[in-house]
Amino acid sequence: MLTMHDVSKIYRTELIETYALRSFSLEVSAGEFVAITGPSGSGKTTFLNVAGLLEEFDSGSYLLEGQDVRGLSDDVRSRLRNERIGFIFQSFNLIPDLDVYDNVELPLRYRRLSGADRRERIGSALELVGLASRARHMPSQLSGGQQQRVAIARAIAGDPAFLLADEPTGNLDSLMSRQVMDLLEQINDMGTTILLVTHDPELARRAQRNVHLVDGQISDFRVYEPRPAASAGSAGTAGAAHI
Repeated sequence: MLTMHDVSKIYRTELIETYALRSFSLEVSAGEFVAITGPSGSGKTTFLNVAGLLEEFDSGSYLLEGQDVRGLSDDVRSRLRNERIGFIFQSFNLIPDLDVYDNVELPLRYRRLSGADRRERIGSALELVGLASRARHMPSQLSGGQQQRVAIARAIAGDPAFLLADEPTGNLDSLMSRQVMDLLEQINDMGTTILLVTHDPELARRAQRNVHLVDGQISDFRVYEPRPAASAGSAGTAGAAHI
């Protein structure tokens, strides 16, 4: 699914060079749920940006689903981001002037999908996150947890190969954080690969594997016991409507 080998990313000014990633190597298999942890400035977000084709890297190799991404044109990178990668951010990044349905639909329009296909995808995504009844609500009418669920619906409506989640619970209280993690676990159980950046060790332990970064390098790996398979009517959807 994702293979990085000796990847380095350097931010340069006139006076100094700062390594955000240094000889970084990681393999993530299809269907994994991997948590990325580490102190501020350790390279977590830079890793996600490189993995999500939002930033170039300076050296090393990166294969995404077997394709070498180095040197790809902006158009090809944009198409891969739109079709193969879903993004979830701490700040939700919803468009305030669009309702829930239109926020979820927007990335699908760039793929030139038919109206019927878009409606089916949006309906399925909103049903999964427990917000089908709020499709015509505006973001300002929703709680923080509900807005993050809209962001998750937007990310999964395109049926991405994997999700990149950068502190998706950072603006939520502990109850909403657990419910969002329930939902991410359910999405992972359905086969989607997830890379999650988090500062919360409790949330990191809910992943299958924890990769800890320090100064742009991996300092520790931890593998956790597989969680029980999600059952029908699990907390992931049962709690969705209560956020």
